[in-house]
Amino acid sequence: MEHKAEDCLRLLAEKAAELERLGERRYPKRSDFSEREVAAIKSFFGPWPRALEAAGVKPPRSSERMERTREKRIRAKRRRIMARKQKQKTEETRNEEKDDQQT
Repeated sequence: MEHKAEDCLRLLAEKAAELERLGERRYPKRSDFSEREVAAIKSFFGPWPRALEAAGVKPPRSSERMERTREKRIRAKRRRIMARKQKQKTEETRNEEKDDQQT
C-alpha cells in the first residue's frame, strides 16, 4: 500500500490517541510501526521528532532552541573552515621547506 502524507499523519495521531487511552505517557516510537510505515513517515516529514510535530502529537520546537542550534552549527562550520585553512598552511610550509632543501 502506498502511503500519503495524510495517511502518515493519521497513523501517528491514532497511535498517540491509543497510547493515551492505555495510560502510557509517551510519544509514539518508530518501533510502534512497521518498517514500511516508518519509511513513509520519515520520507514525508524527515526526522522522527519533526513528524510528531507535524501530526500535532508533540509541541513544536521553540524558535529560541532552533536559533541556538543554528548558531552552534555556524560555529562548528567556522571551526572546520579554520582547521582546513590551518592544515593547508601547514602543508604549504612543509612543501616550501622541502623545496628549499632540494635546492
